[in-house]
Amino acid sequence: MAKLSKRQKLIREKVDASRAYSVEGAYAVLTELAQNVNFKESVDVSVNLGVDARKSDQVVRSSTVLPRGTGKEVRVAVFTQGENADKAKAAGADVVGMDDLAEEVKKGNLDFDVVIATPDAMRVVGQLGQILGPRGLMPNPKVGTVTPDVETAVGNAKAGQVRYRTDKNGIIHAPLGNVEFGVDAIRENLEALIIDLKKIKPSTSKGVYLRKVSLSTTMGPGLSIDLSDLRI
Repeated sequence: MAKLSKRQKLIREKVDASRAYSVEGAYAVLTELAQNVNFKESVDVSVNLGVDARKSDQVVRSSTVLPRGTGKEVRVAVFTQGENADKAKAAGADVVGMDDLAEEVKKGNLDFDVVIATPDAMRVVGQLGQILGPRGLMPNPKVGTVTPDVETAVGNAKAGQVRYRTDKNGIIHAPLGNVEFGVDAIRENLEALIIDLKKIKPSTSKGVYLRKVSLSTTMGPGLSIDLSDLRI
């Protein structure tokens, strides 16, 4: 039988897999475990939803602007022209363009984290699907990245907007910050996300919608959260 590493032993010692934790309890355990890691771990959430992800009308896909942000600096590219290009730049977009920006993307210059496009720019962006799609960068109206309101979209992206979509098991994954945020900020971000998820429950979803919520860190275990502890 293989020997457990120091970290595995510590996880076994600190984590009760049968327990549903309060947000404060989970954060305390995760941050204690993170003290043995030599980088700043992110704090992430997984939400198991009562949907059949095989059915297109039950796919949950949207975005949430986290009130405390994500702790990451986000570079934003905007495909637009004319007056909207000026608005995008004024809002803080890092790269703005149309055909010229598309050429840069084709060359492999993808130094950005979010791509936003106005509807008239989709004729250009549509040709980049094979490049942007696999990287999760393809603009989509469901998550607010195809919009005529570039000012708001850029502002949201810079402020800490997270985008999510149910995987094949009906689970969404999203970052909530990092281990240095403090528990109040993590709780506020988590509850904002859950409230948004409840608002977009598919009408065809039957039974319990919020089945399980788990918090984890980059290198840490997933800890189940007591849903009654959430102010939602």
